[in-house]
Amino acid sequence: MTLAKYISDLLYRYECVIIPNFGGFVTNEISAKVNHYTHTFYAPSKQLTFNSHLQNNDGLLANYIAASQNISYSKALEFISKETEQWKFLLKNNELDIENIGSLRLNKEGNYIFEPNTSVNYLTSSFGFSTFNSPAIKRMEYQQKVKQLKTIAPVLPTNENKTPAFIKYAASAAIIFALGTLGWNEYQKITYNNLVAEAEQQQQQVEKTIQEATFVINNPLPAITLNVTKQTYNYHVIAGAFRESINAEKKLKELLEKGYNAKILGVNKWNLTQVCYLSTNSKNEAINTLNSIKKSVSKDAWLLVKEY
Repeated sequence: MTLAKYISDLLYRYECVIIPNFGGFVTNEISAKVNHYTHTFYAPSKQLTFNSHLQNNDGLLANYIAASQNISYSKALEFISKETEQWKFLLKNNELDIENIGSLRLNKEGNYIFEPNTSVNYLTSSFGFSTFNSPAIKRMEYQQKVKQLKTIAPVLPTNENKTPAFIKYAASAAIIFALGTLGWNEYQKITYNNLVAEAEQQQQQVEKTIQEATFVINNPLPAITLNVTKQTYNYHVIAGAFRESINAEKKLKELLEKGYNAKILGVNKWNLTQVCYLSTNSKNEAINTLNSIKKSVSKDAWLLVKEY
């Protein structure tokens, strides 16, 4: 499998996939939309972008390749490095087409220009949905047809001196029905107004009872003032940064079981949750710990410095 295939697989499950020393592909979910000019409907999807500043290895891509190919983590990093070197070489003079992801090229200033592949939808909840066109509804044509229809009234026999009996009965029935309807509506209004008045009276009684109730505490407890100083640290030896918080918690548990004074630092500006081996205000302690961890535990550990 090519590196592009592994990246594509991960984009279905994660919002960000970082290629160490190259850049990161980031997805943002967008809702369904319609083009009113072409009458085209588009399903919800993930909008794919490229950020060349995301170069620090978070372990996601390398671990996935190692598990898929049944190789070591270091071998997976070598595989990624070789692929990205070929990409950089091609980008010097040509446009790089990454399968199912998009195309990359360099502009005159040496910046990456990314064009995403819109034929692939990485939003799994939209699986099976496709773009479709709907013909426009011709409302004006239907309105004109309605206007052409004419109501034909029945022609009754006329008699200047005598009104037919059935018309008299129909008119009488209509008058009686109208009077009955008016009477029923009036009765409903009176009943509703009575219910509203009764509810307002009950509410006023409840408010009066609450206002009359007085609670007095003769011996209130004295106020307590606590002076708490937040502990801050300037140096953090980072074990990893994770897109999914559950992975960060697993890493934290692993480090705590090994005896490290580990903790979760929170979410950084790239929306990644950082986990550290150690936090300290001593620069020497941080550097010594980092060197020790790089030699015996993980070469991917790095030092984060925060100035407060």
